[in-house]
Amino acid sequence: MPDSNTLYTILISVLIAGVLYYLFFGRSKPASADKPTNNASASLQLQAYERLTLLVDRIAIPNLISRTSTEGLTAREMQLVLTRTIRDEFDYNITQQIYITPEAWNAVKQLKEKNLLIINQAGSKLPANASGLDLSRTILDFMVNDNKANLHEVVSEALSFEAKKLL
Repeated sequence: MPDSNTLYTILISVLIAGVLYYLFFGRSKPASADKPTNNASASLQLQAYERLTLLVDRIAIPNLISRTSTEGLTAREMQLVLTRTIRDEFDYNITQQIYITPEAWNAVKQLKEKNLLIINQAGSKLPANASGLDLSRTILDFMVNDNKANLHEVVSEALSFEAKKLL
């Protein structure tokens, strides 16, 4: 029987897949129904999609690790730096949710949660004396070996899809 972390990972993956399926295929209303009524509103929405696309790129684990120095950090310290950075980036952009579809916002939130889960799971598997570099390697190895771990690409495509409907 799978452990609780595996079940949690599967649950998050299924939820994200459902949201993305809905974004791409589940809407029954015509694309014109999503278009704002004026140019100012459309501009705000496009800016929100742009900012959230940047957020998705910034919290993508490979990008996050490449921007974070591991020199002299323990694995636990590195874990805290990575999770704090994700939360700070997300919190900085939280107001953008009022300009985008609820489904797109949910996909961004699920990406944040999935990335935090990956980092925390990797950190829990390392010995107490592991370095920040050990944590980075463990996380990146997981990313390479699990094709569902690169969720940031799917979320980025979903945001782009939604933004293009406004054009």
